[in-house]
Amino acid sequence: MNTTQVIPGAESYFISGNSVGILIIHGFNGTPQSMEYLSKKFSTQGFTVYSLRLKGHGTHEEEMESCSYQDWVENVAEGYSRLKQTCHKIYVIGQSMGGALALDLAGKVDCDGVIAINAALQVPDYEPYRNFSAPRFIPDEKPDINDGDAFEITYPQVPIKAVNELLSLMDRVKKALHKVYCPVLLFHSPEDHVVPEHCSYEIYHLVSSKDKHMVSLDHSYHVASLDYDKDKIVEAAISFMKDRSEDILVS
Repeated sequence: MNTTQVIPGAESYFISGNSVGILIIHGFNGTPQSMEYLSKKFSTQGFTVYSLRLKGHGTHEEEMESCSYQDWVENVAEGYSRLKQTCHKIYVIGQSMGGALALDLAGKVDCDGVIAINAALQVPDYEPYRNFSAPRFIPDEKPDINDGDAFEITYPQVPIKAVNELLSLMDRVKKALHKVYCPVLLFHSPEDHVVPEHCSYEIYHLVSSKDKHMVSLDHSYHVASLDYDKDKIVEAAISFMKDRSEDILVS
């Protein structure tokens, strides 16, 4: 079995545009497919978009089992470096674990803004598996999406080792939120069945940013990028980025 062959539709993609770049990071057990709607909308506005696939995602559960959260941190750093080669401003957008990774990056580099969608600082359903090595795999529920017609590429089960890497990452990110000074836009779903809504409020209060905002997604569950409020995310995110990039964007 080839555990590194990428599932069709789950690939990373890069769309060239203007000198404002957007790094897009999917969530745990997700792929760039979950962020594709947002990515295409951003690209139609002229932005350069890089939606990366985190190691161990979109291939096979066994490859995910071999990953550490440091691999994902490195993937994000590499993605930022790639955009930095051609872009004068870079915004980082992440959903769930991707939001945590975006905030982690923002605490270490001079990015121009973070947009986090239901960013994960805690996943209560995974807490009982903390520091356990068995069972090897945990069944993963159907993606938490209110729109019954939506589809997300995911594994039907996730390695307990990867779950513990996620838990370690979230612990690390929460402790370092005070290092984030860039503008922050936080989207949160009141009816999120994966990440408690209070995580977004914690992030809002713990980051050192003066320019920070919250937007409620009242018709969406956890995977909001595929849910009923996806256009609300697009519109608010585009406004957020354009308002802070007027110095290099030509109207």
